Amino acid sequence: MATTSTHARFRAAVEAADPEAAFELLADDVVFHSPAVFRPYVGRENVSALLRCVFDTFEDFRYTDELASEDGTAALIFQARVGDKEVEGMDLLRFGDDGLIADFTVMIRPASGLMQLLQEMGPKVKAAGVEPAPA
Repeated sequence: MATTSTHARFRAAVEAADPEAAFELLADDVVFHSPAVFRPYVGRENVSALLRCVFDTFEDFRYTDELASEDGTAALIFQARVGDKEVEGMDLLRFGDDGLIADFTVMIRPASGLMQLLQEMGPKVKAAGVEPAPA
């Protein structure tokens, strides 16, 4: 079960724009659920490459709230800008017994902001060769 320090360390790494520190907190077999595609992305290397694209796309990213439960789940609420669109979202983190992030779900609103994110990230994700898990 994770301690609150795991999600706090993840938050600190993201806020410091230190992707490598954030990636160290991902389990080897982490499962990432995107707001854009149904099939998840699996594995630290694949998810790290995808998140690197996110780091390169969001502007003015900031966490505004966090919620944590005793069952190994944390939610980090954020605001950011993608191009001229403001977005709000949530990083839902579930931790494995080793304290690393085992399951990572992102939700984003409004739909117009999500569409802008998809347009800007699409070419970056393709260039990185990141693919969701096969069906």
